[in-house]
Amino acid sequence: MTWMPFSLRSVRHVLAKLGLFSLGALCGSCGLAAAQSLPPAVEAALQRANLPRDAVTLLVVDAEGRQAPRLSHRANVPVNPASVMKLVTTYAALDLLGPAYSWRTPVYIEGAVRDGTLYGNLYIRGLGDPKLVTERLWLLLRRVQGLGVRQIAGDIVLDRSAFDVADTNPGSFDGEPLRPYNASPDALLLNFKSVSMTFVPDRGIRTAQVHFEPPLAGVEMQASVPLSNGECGDYRAALKADFADPARIRFAGTYPASCAEKTWSIAYVEPKSFGLRAIEGLWREMGGQLSGKVREGRVPTLGSGNGNAAGPDLQPEPVFELSSAPLAEIIRDINKYSNNVMAQQLFLTLSLGAPALSPAPAPSPNGQRPAAGGNPRATDEASRAVLRRWWQERIGQEDVPVVDNGSGLSRRTLITAQGLGRMLQTAYRSPLMPDLMASLPFNGVDGTLRNRRTLAGSAHLKTGSLRDVTALAGYVHGASGRRYVLVAIANHPSADAARPVFDALLEWTVRDR
Repeated sequence: MTWMPFSLRSVRHVLAKLGLFSLGALCGSCGLAAAQSLPPAVEAALQRANLPRDAVTLLVVDAEGRQAPRLSHRANVPVNPASVMKLVTTYAALDLLGPAYSWRTPVYIEGAVRDGTLYGNLYIRGLGDPKLVTERLWLLLRRVQGLGVRQIAGDIVLDRSAFDVADTNPGSFDGEPLRPYNASPDALLLNFKSVSMTFVPDRGIRTAQVHFEPPLAGVEMQASVPLSNGECGDYRAALKADFADPARIRFAGTYPASCAEKTWSIAYVEPKSFGLRAIEGLWREMGGQLSGKVREGRVPTLGSGNGNAAGPDLQPEPVFELSSAPLAEIIRDINKYSNNVMAQQLFLTLSLGAPALSPAPAPSPNGQRPAAGGNPRATDEASRAVLRRWWQERIGQEDVPVVDNGSGLSRRTLITAQGLGRMLQTAYRSPLMPDLMASLPFNGVDGTLRNRRTLAGSAHLKTGSLRDVTALAGYVHGASGRRYVLVAIANHPSADAARPVFDALLEWTVRDR
């Protein structure tokens, strides 16, 4: 019976040549997984890198899915994709939430405002905004002042309850707790839990002024550093910074005058108190007064007013809401600059803002379901379930990825190249393609591919890198005018050595005439 596969291949070949069927239509996923020999340039690059062939997973396929794969090597093997996993999270979010989706941060007041004083508490409720940076926090507090509030006789209460996530050690993944990319998600994520320090040298007084954003209440921040001569070099090491004490940031070294102005961002050493310190510090810097303190809590609920103790509680109406940029803009930061905590914020939002695929809310004891907009909570597990069901409904029952936190900053995440390739083909054929493609680094132009000059301007590709993992995936523009999906992932102790291999694959893909 060995003649049957040969006959089937022949039929497929003829039909594809006639344009009557694609290989994918006849074979489903097996067209993407078919084994092929590697292009000579790619094979040579592997040998120069001293990498075995089974260290890499490679796929090059027509973006519209109308032809057989140009290249498929180990495409059905689950591998760790590192930050390339952000492609799945961002496309799922575009499809489920829509490109115009924006995050709200509602603000509530409890009590009366008289003569510039709020006699009660101010509440700020986080709903997962991934980019509530210092400038936007300033706008939020300025709007509070626009209500006539200059002094708060009560407390400022931060409601972080929308995300049900455990506090984690930011250094647990790679031992780098002060790197902003290791910040953990938070329903009220302020400035990525990071402090930005801008050094402005003044040669006249041989000093560099240091400006901190945001100002942190209760933290002594050194306002200047002596200048030194010599090359700029590693100015961070020259500063001899000490970030170990949550109550003080200081520098025992100097700042090279040749560096001109530089900005250095670090994750605050005590992330749990960051939001409390940032809100109070900025409020006071803006001239606001506070009789109480900044603390964590929940927005109080109001009874239904019908005297029925079993009736549902309703949230009070906010006095205003601060809205984020639309999702289509947010994912550019996530993909172009591989922002891990923003990706995790978006991933958790899937279980807050995707009602079509989220589990139905549990009924209350009296049989009523909570009103929409009540007090939902996002969890990693709920978001995994949403993404898993989305994949099965939109992409297919095969090659469902193993998802951890949506960012790729994980050792547990797994996906096959053919699964990712199929998702990218689906995205390419959808109306959301321009939004997804515009979010990807443009080879040799911007984002994480800004300095990658090989065939600059020829591809929109997401990069990924972890210890033992290097990855690249996205869309390539061939010289013939065709567009391709490219997926290249290396899982190996020497995965970094695969970069020239991926460059050779990109060049081979572009030169398709």
